[in-house]
Amino acid sequence: MKLLIITQKVDQNDPILGFFHRWIMEFSKHCEKVTVICLQKREYHLPDNVQVLSLGKEKQLQERTSLKSSKRPVLEEQFSKIKYIWNFYRYIWQERKNYDSVFVHMNQEYILLGSPIWHLRGRNIYMWRNHGMGNFLTCLASYLCKKVFCTSTESYTAKFKNTVIMPVGVDTNIFKPIVSVIRKKYSICMVGRISPPKHIDDTLKAVNLLIKSGVQVTFDIIGPRQERDSEYYNMLEKYIVDNELSSSVRILPSVTHDKLPAIYSSYEICINLSQSGMFDKTILESSACGTIPLVSNPALSGVPKEVCISGSHIEDIADTIRMALEPTYQSVVKEKLQHFVELHSLKALGDKLFEEIK
Repeated sequence: MKLLIITQKVDQNDPILGFFHRWIMEFSKHCEKVTVICLQKREYHLPDNVQVLSLGKEKQLQERTSLKSSKRPVLEEQFSKIKYIWNFYRYIWQERKNYDSVFVHMNQEYILLGSPIWHLRGRNIYMWRNHGMGNFLTCLASYLCKKVFCTSTESYTAKFKNTVIMPVGVDTNIFKPIVSVIRKKYSICMVGRISPPKHIDDTLKAVNLLIKSGVQVTFDIIGPRQERDSEYYNMLEKYIVDNELSSSVRILPSVTHDKLPAIYSSYEICINLSQSGMFDKTILESSACGTIPLVSNPALSGVPKEVCISGSHIEDIADTIRMALEPTYQSVVKEKLQHFVELHSLKALGDKLFEEIK
């Protein structure tokens, strides 16, 4: 099989999308050749049968940095988008003999742009889209695909007849307990982009409630933030100061993807309050590292009911954290999490994905 992959970024060090580098490595084991078209590429180390082509965003970012400005005129932004689209069409035509199937990761726009050419040449299109929100364009893109893949039954795309529920795809050769790292007692972390959909403010309020009631606990928020989320970030910082939580709560910068196993291995609990429809990989990554995940989304395939937060109130979150800090609870749950991790390993994803494609 010769596969064309369309994705946003190829960068093994990216704190959010670095995982996809390992996905490409796994997919290459099932293919004669893999061609990857991405909006932006940075550092990567991939097998010889993988070719990476960029639409050129990294060059635009370099130019912007050299000019020491984060803003560009609107016309220049529009010109860049036209250039990306031109490069996209150039690549899918230039490489037309080097792929017989197309796999689009998350960005439905590429299906709408490329499907006329791909359908004319008899290329089957497959889309991975795992998000609770969608619109008419999502429906149209899904209709144009042979199959659509997602990991949650509450994903917007789960309702389509051609949708297949898939494993999450966590590399258990990388994500595993790091024996040299000391796991801090009564410690909680939340890993990922600092933004409102993560409901970090709810966790902060629950931790504050626990501390005020005499529970010994620390909470670290680890992740990047975008400019559009600055107001939310400032609100979190203000809450920490106003409630005198600075000795127990920290907001830490993001780390590269390869550093995450050591991060997870140093905490007892990793909490995730992402909205329904999203199967956040941190849930599996932390589980694979021996950390107890606490989740608010009950629709995750195979997740033990013991780690699900039963209610949406701050008191419910606090009660679940208090229970998860108990050593007896942790030993019971960790046994159940082993099977959960096996169901969603990267190998399980690769095997099922290419069984569906073939």
